[in-house]
Amino acid sequence: MAPFKKNILFLLLLIIVAGMVLGCESNFKEVQKNDYSEFVPSGDADFVNLKYTDSGKIKSILVSPKMYDYANVDFAFTEFPKGVDVTIFDDKGKRTFIKSNYAISYKQTSIIDLQGKVKITSEEGQMLETEQLYFDQKNQWFYTEKKFKLTDAKGGSTGQGIDFSKDFKVVNSQRIEGEIESSE
Repeated sequence: MAPFKKNILFLLLLIIVAGMVLGCESNFKEVQKNDYSEFVPSGDADFVNLKYTDSGKIKSILVSPKMYDYANVDFAFTEFPKGVDVTIFDDKGKRTFIKSNYAISYKQTSIIDLQGKVKITSEEGQMLETEQLYFDQKNQWFYTEKKFKLTDAKGGSTGQGIDFSKDFKVVNSQRIEGEIESSE
């Protein structure tokens, strides 16, 4: 084969390979852009103060410095990356206070996942501290499998795994250490 034909063949092959590489790279960037755009929040807010009411009565107040709403994904959720400060009111107006460094609320299941220095305090002086706690909004029930510290006017206890009603009237613990005074 003549050197001129070899150079043209090599040049033609080089152009085809370069076109394929550049074409794939462009397509790959387009795919990356599509994937990224599907998982961005549909809304975000700074300094949130939400009040939930039912029949004209305030049931809860949520305050957070930052909120992201992911309503556009299949399993919709709301994220509070800078934490929450929540006040829950019972039917008699008694309050329960909840604080955490991070929270995420799943819309389909009505479960809130509280994480990082979670602290719950009732007006009666009961306090629970843990690193992660779930709140089932439908059943008004808290639960965790993590270590916890529970204190009240009668003393305190620690353990791992606990679930309780939002007003602390019903408490079930799994592995507990310390003294608990029973009303029975």
